[in-house]
Formats: sequence, structure tokens, C-alpha cells
Amino acid sequence: MAAANQAIKVAAICGSLRKASFNRGLIRSAIDVCNESIEGIQIEPIDISPLPLLNTDLEVKGTFPPAIEAFRSKILAADSILFASPENNYSFSAPLKNAIDWASRYPNVWADKPAAIVSAGGGFGGGRSQYHLRQVGVFVDLHFINNPEVFVPAFQPPRKFDDEGNLIDPEIKEKLKQLLLSLQAFTLRLGRKNA
Repeated sequence: MAAANQAIKVAAICGSLRKASFNRGLIRSAIDVCNESIEGIQIEPIDISPLPLLNTDLEVKGTFPPAIEAFRSKILAADSILFASPENNYSFSAPLKNAIDWASRYPNVWADKPAAIVSAGGGFGGGRSQYHLRQVGVFVDLHFINNPEVFVPAFQPPRKFDDEGNLIDPEIKEKLKQLLLSLQAFTLRLGRKNA
């Protein structure tokens, strides 16, 4: 394990491609929370919009298209992962599934990484997307923290996000902080900090 004073590198992946998505807002808020009140975590948002749909014909002699290679390199270099995904038809989003599938191609760059999930949406706040993502995580060898769970019922009062998708609810921000502290502790406990 690296020296304790080095920041844990967290790759943050939003399952929504919308710029003003609430889930993208959760990632922006996570970055703000770390900058304001948590030492030792550095979150890098990873854009999955350039990734082509999974097609193994694009793999040539163990290499991938440049966008896929760049994405896989960022996942490999991360100490842990933060997912934010809307719920689509009781599952997580298609762009996120595509990204997971690309990064799981041999060699699987998700393997043995600690991870956390946040979600925002209607009703259950994207909860079903989280449960389905956990199932997929078992196969790709991700290790999810169990607590706290952060589901944001985005359309229930009081208002949780502004018109640009930025999180404005202080209670949710505190839950997000607790989730990030849990991810940090879990990452250190598993000894997954890169040297």
C-alpha cells in the first residue's frame, strides 16, 4: 500500500449522458464535498460518451480502439470507483452497461476494485439500478461498500437539484460525504491504494 498521505484516486462514472443529469450532479457534488471537507480523496470524472457500442470485432490482437484503451487505462489506474446511474426499466443505464462490458474484456480492469454507488431518480431514487449494478459487480469482481446507501428521490419535495442538475439539498450532501468516507476507509482496508 502507498503512503497514507497520498490521495486515493477515485474514477467517477455517470451512467447518464445528459449534461444536466441529476446523477452527473451527484458526481459534481462528490467532488465538491471532497475538496471542502475530506482529505485524501481525489475524484476524476470519466466520460463514457465516446465509447462505441461493444463489438468484439473492434478488438485487434489484444488491443482496443483508442477511446476504449484510454477508458480502460483510467479504470486500471484508479484505486476505487464511484458509480452514479439513473434507473432505466428497473436496471442501470445502457451507456453504463456498455462501459462495464468494455472494461471487463480481458484483462478485466475492474477486478478487485472497491466501489460505491449513488443514484437519483423517481420513486425509489434509482434504487433498483443500484441493486442490479451490484449483481453485475459480482461477476466483474468489484467490491461494493454496503453502507450507507444513497438513493435520491429527485422529484419529491423539497427540491434536491437546481435547474442545471446541481445538488442543493444539504441532507443529501451529508449522506454523500458519509458514503465517500466509507469508500475511502474500505479502499484503505482492502489495501487497494496504488503505489
